[in-house]
Amino acid sequence: MDKSTVFAVAGLLPVLLVGCSRPQAPPQALPAVVVAQPLKQSVIDWDDYAGRFEAVDTVEVRPRVAGAIQSVHFQDGQRVQKGQLLFVIDPRPFEAQMAKARADLAGAKAVLANADAELKRSEALIKDKLVSQAQADLRAAAQLQAAASLAAAEAAVTTAQLNLSYTRIEAPIGGRVSWRRLAPGNLVAADNTVLTTIVSENPIRFLFDAPEAALLKYRRAGKEQAAEVDIRLQDETDYRWKGRVDFLDNALDRSSGTIRARATVANPEGFLSPGMFGHLRLYAAKPFEALMVPDEAVVTDQTRQVVYVIGPGDEIQQKVVQPGRLLAGLRVIRSGISAEDRVVISGVQRARPGRKVAVTNGMVTAFPSGVSLGETGTLKVPKGGPVTTGAPAAAATVPGAASAAKPAASK
Repeated sequence: MDKSTVFAVAGLLPVLLVGCSRPQAPPQALPAVVVAQPLKQSVIDWDDYAGRFEAVDTVEVRPRVAGAIQSVHFQDGQRVQKGQLLFVIDPRPFEAQMAKARADLAGAKAVLANADAELKRSEALIKDKLVSQAQADLRAAAQLQAAASLAAAEAAVTTAQLNLSYTRIEAPIGGRVSWRRLAPGNLVAADNTVLTTIVSENPIRFLFDAPEAALLKYRRAGKEQAAEVDIRLQDETDYRWKGRVDFLDNALDRSSGTIRARATVANPEGFLSPGMFGHLRLYAAKPFEALMVPDEAVVTDQTRQVVYVIGPGDEIQQKVVQPGRLLAGLRVIRSGISAEDRVVISGVQRARPGRKVAVTNGMVTAFPSGVSLGETGTLKVPKGGPVTTGAPAAAATVPGAASAAKPAASK
C-alpha cells in the first residue's frame, strides 16, 4: 500500500465516524384518546308508539221529526254546551197536532164521565130489578171502553208534546260542533238527515297498537292498564301531554299480531283535536341504575355494537355491548361493560384493538347546568332551555385537556 492509499483511507475514517454518530429519528407519538368511566344514572325504559287522537263521544245530530228548518242557532265550528239550541224545525204543524190531541183528550174525558154515571145508575137499578143484567153488562163494557179511549187520548197528547219538543233540536253532548249541513228552508226527514256533528273535547283519547311482545312485557310487569304515558304531537320534540292507559282490547289482531290500546288525556283548552297524529311513550318498568356513555363511544363492528376500553399497559381492548335508549346524547348500555371500565369517549376513530394509546382522563357529564332527568325518565329543562330528549345534551369533558385534544383531532 503506497502513501496515497493510506491517506485516502485515513481521510474516510472521520466521515464514517460522523455518519455512525448521527442520532436516530424520535419514535412516533402515540394516538391520543380521552377516556372516562361510564355514568351511573337512574333511568326508566319505555316504548314508543304512533297513534291518533279520537273523541270520547261523537254524535251525528239528526232530526226526530220531519219538517222544514226554520232557524239555525250556532256558528260553524263553535263550542256548544249540552242542551244548547242548535236548530228549530217549523213547529206549526206540530202545534196543530197538539191542539187536536188535547181536544180529543177532553172528549174522551167527557165520554168516560158519562159512562161512569150510566154504570152507577144501572148498578142501583139492577138491585130493584128495573134493568136486566144484560143491560148492566153493556154499560160496564161501555165504561171500560171509555176509560181505554181516555188512555189513548192521553198517550196522543204525550206523543204530540214530544213531537213538538223535537222541533227544537238541542246539543246532546258538550263539545265542538261541525258545520251546518242544511240552511233554513230545507226539508228534513225524521231520523235520516244529518244536520251536523258534535265531538267531545275534554278528555280526549289516544289510540295505538302494541305488539304481542310488548303486551307480554307489560303484563309480566303488572302495568297492563292504568300505566302513565307521555305524548308529543307531530311538530313537538318534548312529550308534554300526560295521560293514562284505560283500555286494552280483549284479543290481538290476527293479521298484524298487535293489540289495540287506548289512553285518556286531559284536554281542558281543547287544543287536541280528533284525528291528530302523535307519538306515545309508555314506560315499561320501574327506574333502574344504568351505565351510560356518549353515543359517539358506541361503534358498529360488522353486526355488533362495541366500545373501546383501556386495558393493561394502556392498550385498547374491544368489548361487545348491548346498547339501549338514547337519553340526551348518552347511550344506555344494558350489558357488556362495568362501572370501573375506562371507556374511550373521544378519539374513537384512532382506537384499534391491541394498539397502545396516549390516555387523557375525562369525565362523562349527564346534562347541562339546570337540566336533570325526571322521575319518569324524561328531561326536566328550565324555562328557556333548548334541550330536549334525544338532543346532544350530554358531553364528554376533559378537564385541562382542551389543548391536548385539539391537535389529536387534526390528524
